[in-house]
Amino acid sequence: MFGRRAAPPASKPAAEPPRDRPPSAAAPPAAAPASPRSSELDQRLSDIKIAIFNDLIDSVDPTELGALEPAQVREEISDIVAEIISMRNLVLSAAEQQVVIGDICNDVLGLGPLEPLLARDDIADIMVNGCDKVYIETDGRIELTDIKFRDNAQLMNICQRIVSAVGRRVDESSPICDARLADGSRVNVIVPPLAIDGPTLTIRKFKREKLTLDKLVEFGSLTQPAARVLQIASAVRCNILVSGGTGSGKTTLLNCLTRYIDTAERIVTCEDAAELQLQQPHTVRLETRPPNLEGIGAVTMRDLVKNCLRMRPERIIVGEVRGPEAFDLLQAMNTGHDGSMGTIHANTPRDALSRVENMVAMGGYNLPAKAVREQIASAVNLIVQASRLRDGSRKITHITEVIGMEGDVITLQDLFVFEFMGEDSRGRVIGRHRPTGLRPAFWDRARYYGLDGDLAEALSESHA
Repeated sequence: MFGRRAAPPASKPAAEPPRDRPPSAAAPPAAAPASPRSSELDQRLSDIKIAIFNDLIDSVDPTELGALEPAQVREEISDIVAEIISMRNLVLSAAEQQVVIGDICNDVLGLGPLEPLLARDDIADIMVNGCDKVYIETDGRIELTDIKFRDNAQLMNICQRIVSAVGRRVDESSPICDARLADGSRVNVIVPPLAIDGPTLTIRKFKREKLTLDKLVEFGSLTQPAARVLQIASAVRCNILVSGGTGSGKTTLLNCLTRYIDTAERIVTCEDAAELQLQQPHTVRLETRPPNLEGIGAVTMRDLVKNCLRMRPERIIVGEVRGPEAFDLLQAMNTGHDGSMGTIHANTPRDALSRVENMVAMGGYNLPAKAVREQIASAVNLIVQASRLRDGSRKITHITEVIGMEGDVITLQDLFVFEFMGEDSRGRVIGRHRPTGLRPAFWDRARYYGLDGDLAEALSESHA
């Protein structure tokens, strides 16, 4: 055993109330996720877990945990918990004992009651509204689970564990924090005094199976010809903006598009919380940094974009364009960094361009509106609009090209458009992805890369 202290006496009562512990100590585990067991049995197991957890803290030296691999730590903790159960003469079935051991291990090493949800691949979002309300999103629908935390202190402990793993903090002086899990899943934490009803934790989960455009075709998010056009646009180094509302799948789509970047190209990514999962070997990942306790030391997205221009990138990928860094990204797209990409919050392709124009103005540049629009028109080649429909499904509703300027207006042309046709008996949206029949403006670029034949074939399939 590692760093074991004296074992607890066997005469201890089985349901000892939790002792007061300093804020830095781990919170006792919550009750097991709801199951067909009666509420009385759930309460009994909860009391047993609290008592065992207190004994575990007394029996283990936490400083020794860091020297072992996570799997070894879990095995050692399982052995100690089983020994405590035996010494206390607790009457538990084999299944109940495994539940107790699993829950305690999850609380010590993982995210406590949330661990079963993280293991499910059908969940897109986990939303914790205080200690007693945990919602999930599956198949585009939000539903309340029966998972609960013991109290807000345990939830706060788990929030701090998540953010500290990426070198950040969350407390009363810094109550808002963006972070990520080990698998890249996005995390947002907001705690009191800003969150009135207790700590609020939101996790945007990433699927273990990496999505591709072919998978999106299977899901009905777009058609095979449209997917092929996007593959070619990415391969021939078109500058692409992925536009959409919150939860519409922008980051997922951006990940799909980056799969068709040549493995020999040098890519630099800039993100607030590193989420992109690029497969190319020559990738440099950059992440912003919040200010420290003194309010200094912040590194903004604009700082990252400006610095990555000195890193000899061939492509720059910005996880989300939301501020003055838009101007620096436009400059990069116009100065030899073809094939750069980013996401932006907007409801239509036209709105996306308006938002870019507004973000350039946020940087304090005193430029005429026409000059900014000319920069946008020459930098951006393609806008891919993702939308989350009212039935929860996600569709690519527009694949739109930026053609140029006509007077003071940026001209656009749609290559593919999703047409709403109605809904079925179960309330699911029915529609079709319609090709417009227009020849893409990046045709010459495709010919330069030797992919004009593939582009012609994809367009002919779309009309078939």
